[in-house]
Amino acid sequence: MKKKILIIVAGYYENIARSLLKSAKSKIKNRCKIKVINVPGVFEIPVTISKNLKKFDGFIALGCVIKGQTPHFDFISKATTDALMTLSISSKKPVGNGVITCLNKKQAIARDKKGAEAAEAVLSVLYQ
Repeated sequence: MKKKILIIVAGYYENIARSLLKSAKSKIKNRCKIKVINVPGVFEIPVTISKNLKKFDGFIALGCVIKGQTPHFDFISKATTDALMTLSISSKKPVGNGVITCLNKKQAIARDKKGAEAAEAVLSVLYQ
């Protein structure tokens, strides 16, 4: 039976999110069954995973946080990363972190292959 993976995509930066998703899907191809859920921003990713822990074998978190003029970037980035790690460890299920944190959109666009890297990480743990 194919493993089931949930991909959660934060669409705040729509074009970047779309590129990350395309990248992740290209790595998975037909190896697993996938479902995609869209959320407004990266802060909503951990709770979406938490609500779906029993339904899926692995998870891929995709999104982008770009630094602005306030400390919001630091708080959101750290809270999301910490929550993803906690969920993975406590559930003993892989969570690929494809949430990119950048100083500007140019950096984010250059990192659109991070979706594939997050997918590869999940696949490597699922098929150990």
